[in-house]
Amino acid sequence: MRFSLQREAFLKPLTQVVNVVERRQTLPVLANFLVQVQGGQLSLTGTDLEVEMIARSAVDDVQDGETTIPARKLFDIVRALPDGSKVTVSQSGDKVTVQAGRSRFTLATLPANDFPSVDEMEATERVDVPEATLKELIERTAFAMAQQDVRYYLNGLLFDLSDHQLRCVATDGHRLALCEAPLDGAQVSKRQIIVPRKGVTELQRLLEGGDRIVELEVGRSHIRVKRDDVTFTSKLIDGRFPDYAAVIPIGADREVKVDREVLRAALQRAAILSNEKYRGVRVEVSPGQLKISAHNPEQEEAQEEIEADTKVDGVAIGFNVNYLLDALSALRDENIVIQLRDANSSALVREASSEKSRHVVMPLRL
Repeated sequence: MRFSLQREAFLKPLTQVVNVVERRQTLPVLANFLVQVQGGQLSLTGTDLEVEMIARSAVDDVQDGETTIPARKLFDIVRALPDGSKVTVSQSGDKVTVQAGRSRFTLATLPANDFPSVDEMEATERVDVPEATLKELIERTAFAMAQQDVRYYLNGLLFDLSDHQLRCVATDGHRLALCEAPLDGAQVSKRQIIVPRKGVTELQRLLEGGDRIVELEVGRSHIRVKRDDVTFTSKLIDGRFPDYAAVIPIGADREVKVDREVLRAALQRAAILSNEKYRGVRVEVSPGQLKISAHNPEQEEAQEEIEADTKVDGVAIGFNVNYLLDALSALRDENIVIQLRDANSSALVREASSEKSRHVVMPLRL
């Protein structure tokens, strides 16, 4: 096996795949990339048996073949080489040589046959989605996923496919984030799948936005995302996601319209003096204004007053300030709307101009 290409062209696929490879492995071969060269194309594969990433790149000076090379070492070597250098990788026996200018590195390899392949996947649904749309859906919701919750089905992101629409939903039991986008011309049957946290993180890192179309394939236990240069596959969490529609508050008819940046800055300032454990802030609504207060066990207190477009009077409700700030960061509009019912009910936070992205934040007893 042999191939050559520019450092920058080599670094891109290496960067896309290297994060999938875990630093601590049960199988030695999982610490390696599977490197395959065929017909002028290089294909790099990394997997941890849950998530698999395959990146492709055109190469010249080729001799077809395949082997596995230590992933982190190869990535670090190529990253450390000077810009613009031409990298040549050649294999002889069970060693691989990486050459660039006067630099030369010899790495041990493992047989390509030892490299595990993700089970063959039969796609039951296929959907084309603009890359920018998929990126936005994930970015606006992924932060609300649970971390190592015993309710394992919350440690991932729900992809809810239905007629002409794709929805992403995440919740950790204290807050919920939902974002939806229309699917042009796609007729898909109703299907809900949960992508695990690592798969979501890698997908988020991979997507670049723009008008390119990516193909989403959903199988019984896998999801696959295909782009011309990358194929990403992740196992799914086998579990039932809670009925998120039931969490979205109904009858939250008391609306507060406020400037997103002004509210965010006020919450950040108030958070400085909130209780470090509970992160609680008290939000009081009266006609034309919003009052935010926080205090901590040292009897220190913060008070903020901001203008708000509202006729609501006499509602005071406690929140975890981090959850509110996360929701505001995921929204894009200049103005946002907070819909409230009473002090013991969840608040719905959304953009003033659209309902495609909605965030539910549970109240906190202060």
